[in-house]
This record gives sequence, structure tokens and C-alpha cells, in this order.
Amino acid sequence: MNVQKVTDKSFGRYGRVLSGYALSGLLEAMKHTPLPDEVVYVPSVEELEALPEAAEFKNRAFGGLPIQIGYCNGKNRKLNALEYHRSSEVNVAVTDMILLVGMEQDVEADFTYDTSLVEAFFVPAGTAVEMYATTLHYAPCMAADTGFRAVVVLPAGTNTQLDFPAGESGEDRLITAKNKWLIAHEEAGIEGAFCGLKGKNIELI
Repeated sequence: MNVQKVTDKSFGRYGRVLSGYALSGLLEAMKHTPLPDEVVYVPSVEELEALPEAAEFKNRAFGGLPIQIGYCNGKNRKLNALEYHRSSEVNVAVTDMILLVGMEQDVEADFTYDTSLVEAFFVPAGTAVEMYATTLHYAPCMAADTGFRAVVVLPAGTNTQLDFPAGESGEDRLITAKNKWLIAHEEAGIEGAFCGLKGKNIELI
């Protein structure tokens, strides 16, 4: 699969690189987070949210809305699923990593999606990236055998447990957490997820 650069013009349909943000405190704090063999995602980490950088992301990236700052770390080479939110998501690459992304506009009327439309983008360590609300994405892929670490900034409450029953038809069946609509690949074996990804479960070698 062709891996493009996040600085390429082609990434513009999915998001943009954020410049001028202070990242040193976040990057240092992330060195102490776990890096397991499996992917781990923690939506909200108090230590990260207490850093001075948090106020900058809240005010500049999300216009003053309450945010949460967590992380996604681990070792991963596969697509497995794609999700979207009703808001942008900001990722800060602590290590080099690769994003597999698509466009919500390409989701079919029955909420299936052809994985041949997915594109890959390399994000170098120390880069902050905004992914637009219409960008399909999931856990990053590692760019080195040692795995990846990524900061994840989202509106507060995103990806947390539902406190209402999700619907069983249409787009409602994609809701798996607050502000999270998920389309999974059957091979991923994600319990309770709608398996609407058609084609190969992309794997980066």
C-alpha cells in the first residue's frame, strides 16, 4: 500500500497538520505511558489534562469546548475497523506512526464501506494532526517494530460508555460509545460491532 505523507496535499480532504502548538510537556509525559503488544486506548488521563498544553488545545483547536486528553498506544499493523465522530479529533504523534483513513461520504446507504478506498499517511513524531469529523479512522499503525504512542484529544465524553440504548437499525446500530460510530471488519472480531467493512482487512507490512 502506498504510504503518503501527512504534509502532502492529498491529506487535505481528511484533515490538516496543526502548527504553532506547544507539545513538549505532552510528549514528555507520554514517555511514561504503557506500550503493550496489543492496542490500548484511554479516553481521559488527568495528568495529561492538567498540563498547560491542554488549555491551548481546548481554546484553539476546539473553540473553548470542554475536551478530554487521552492516549492510544501499542503495536498494530491492521485496519480492523473505521470510526467517525460528530467532531474533529486531534492526534499528536509521540512516535512515528501511520494513519489509515477514509471519507464518511464514501459510506454506502447500507453503512458498508469498501476498504479499497482507504489511504495511508505517515505522521512523524512530534506532529499534531487534526482529523475532520467526516474522516473515517481508527487506531494508528506502527511505523517501527517497537510500536506507537499517540495523544488523542476529543470533546469531553467521546468514546465513553453509553448511558442510553443504541438503536438497532440504520446509522443507530453503528453507535458503540458516546460520539462514536463504528464500522468493523469481520476479521477483527469486535464484539457487538456492525461488520460493514467490505474487502481486505488492510495490513501494513
